[in-house]
Amino acid sequence: MKKLLATILLALMTAASVPTLHADSVEEVRKSAAQGDKESQYNLGLRYQTGKGVEQDLDQAVDWYVKAARQGHTKAQTNLGNLYRSGKGIDRDYGKAMRWYRQAADQGDTRAMINIAMMYARGQGVDQDDAKGLQWLETAAGAGDTQAMVHLGTMYKMGKGVDKNLESSTEWFSLAAMKGDAVAQHNLGLSYFSGKGIKKNYAESVKWHRKSANKGYPPAEYSMGLRYARGNGVKQDYSEAAGWYGKAAKHGHSSAQNNLGLMCRDGQGVSKDYKEALKWFQTAAKRGHTLAQYNLGNMYLKGQGTRQDREAARKWFTKAAERGHKGAGKALESM
Repeated sequence: MKKLLATILLALMTAASVPTLHADSVEEVRKSAAQGDKESQYNLGLRYQTGKGVEQDLDQAVDWYVKAARQGHTKAQTNLGNLYRSGKGIDRDYGKAMRWYRQAADQGDTRAMINIAMMYARGQGVDQDDAKGLQWLETAAGAGDTQAMVHLGTMYKMGKGVDKNLESSTEWFSLAAMKGDAVAQHNLGLSYFSGKGIKKNYAESVKWHRKSANKGYPPAEYSMGLRYARGNGVKQDYSEAAGWYGKAAKHGHSSAQNNLGLMCRDGQGVSKDYKEALKWFQTAAKRGHTLAQYNLGNMYLKGQGTRQDREAARKWFTKAAERGHKGAGKALESM
């Protein structure tokens, strides 16, 4: 439970948006900051932290954040807490990190709330307490933080860290989806498709997958490919399926890469092209996709899109077999 919550919270922090810097020149910002303007002090601290427009200097970043934080600037308080927690530009001090986070959280900063949750999950400067960590995560979600909503939905869906509750999971996904979060929209689409936590509805599933896919979210692009390939909620259309698989494949989705390889190999929705199929199988196989490893082995064994190479076939069949693919094991036995 502790490990899962910490992992989820780390993902939240990694996915946090990057603050926008003022368009003003460094000189203008510095002058205003020196005159006590807290927004300029925060902005100058951010510039020194990121090295945007100035040479990166974490000591300077801390100095300017402190000035802004003491005047109640929430983002400065949160960023200062981050530096104290990480020990970058300042001696690591979990107590001070928590103090600054709490000040920002008291003013409604959801990033600070999530950071507090992380500290409870990891026992940093406080006794490790999953329940309190979860409470802070729920507080952030309740305050409108869509990423917190998504991860709460995931926790309730998996039953990890909380009692499994698919209805609660779907509710959190719905709230975040309606606020435009692409991950939540995709997950809500999956809920409608499976009928778990909400009544099954293929048309609604496609609607939410499409909203997410149109934002460029690879898993949703892949799901759209599946819907068109199988005719779930839309008229079956292999050409459309290949188009969506292609988008997800280019965004690094290994299952989409494998499925696009199959369509190129079989001429389904696209012109038959063994070399193109080989390329996508190779891309997915190198990323550890078991089916792609098996399919690539077959391409080398049959000499499709490449010269016949039994050793290469053996190599990829072996990799797939080691990951539990029964067909790959039988292929090895017959070689």
